[in-house]
Amino acid sequence: MKRIAAFVLAGGAGFATDAAVLYLLTGPAGVNPFLARLVSFAAAVCMTWAINRRVTFGPSERSLAREGARYGIVAVAVGLFNYLAYAGLLLAFPDLHPVAALAIASLAAMILSFLGYSRFVFGTGAG
Repeated sequence: MKRIAAFVLAGGAGFATDAAVLYLLTGPAGVNPFLARLVSFAAAVCMTWAINRRVTFGPSERSLAREGARYGIVAVAVGLFNYLAYAGLLLAFPDLHPVAALAIASLAAMILSFLGYSRFVFGTGAG
């Protein structure tokens, strides 16, 4: 249960990073919300990797480069799902605020992230 709580904490920090960067880019900077989400997502991935590796799972037995590559693979795969849900929400509901669409899409992707990171990145399986 402690690991899940730490994962939720890391996800919350990642969401806060994602939302803050998205808000700043789409508001004051006037960047297109679809492009802004790519930048905010990258910032969130960096944040969650740092927290997940230090707090949630601990460093894997892999080299830092290999662990980072695996984390990136899972992040991109789940991120594609997350982005498609985000974009679908914005297209289906044009008045929906981008941060609200982000919240809904992120909740939907949380379980996939936990399974991918716990088994493919920080797990002790072969590879």
